[in-house]
Amino acid sequence: MSGHSKWKNIKDRKGAQDAKKGQAFTKIIKEIAVAVKTGGVDAEANPRLRSALLSARSVNMPKDNIDRAIKKASGADADSLQEITYEGYGPGGVAIFVECTTDNNVRTISNVRACFSKYGGSVGKDGCLQFVFARKGVFTLPIGKIDEDDWTMSMIDAGAEDVEFDRDTSGEIEGGGTITVTTAMEDFGKVQKKFAEMGIEPKESGLQRIPSDTKKVDTRSFETLMKLIEKLEEDDDVQKVYHNIEYSEELANYCK
Repeated sequence: MSGHSKWKNIKDRKGAQDAKKGQAFTKIIKEIAVAVKTGGVDAEANPRLRSALLSARSVNMPKDNIDRAIKKASGADADSLQEITYEGYGPGGVAIFVECTTDNNVRTISNVRACFSKYGGSVGKDGCLQFVFARKGVFTLPIGKIDEDDWTMSMIDAGAEDVEFDRDTSGEIEGGGTITVTTAMEDFGKVQKKFAEMGIEPKESGLQRIPSDTKKVDTRSFETLMKLIEKLEEDDDVQKVYHNIEYSEELANYCK
């Protein structure tokens, strides 16, 4: 998983996170609904619901909103939501994977195709990116005051595949920075429970699609790609967007 944090940093700096709180709430409510539908209302026994609730807290969603979302999702009047994915290519041949949750497939695919077309991309056939992205569990949390070696071993024993320390400029483990813990998809719940046992609440957790192959692009293509990704993420039906842009110092400087 080398380079994952750098890849994510580019994504974050150029519009990968929702800027509008209301839009973020809408996406999280959909995630809660799907999590309840597939795994029930008990967060202790439902790793996906635990992750959705963590996301809700990270954007300061009121508890009343969360409780209403869970109650509605478990009731007879629950929205009929479907999870669908779209795979395509943007400028420079960059792979783009779009995860959606929708109650209207026709509307969603129309909007997604329009976004790709506007910025010089195209939607491909289902499965065209199956060898480009691997689905992994990813947790991020502050480094804090820990022993790096001991902490890494405890995570590996719990089922983690990789532990990456992204330190601040001080270079000290006890200083600022972020830890990224990556797991196989099937071990996500096990590692999530380990954090709970340790009394640790990650800043972010969930299943992500991590690129196994990256693509170099110039700054002009990169700018267009970021506009495409931002436009996709503005759609309420789109939950997450992944890409395989290769990190470079040129792009890092461009993002500053």
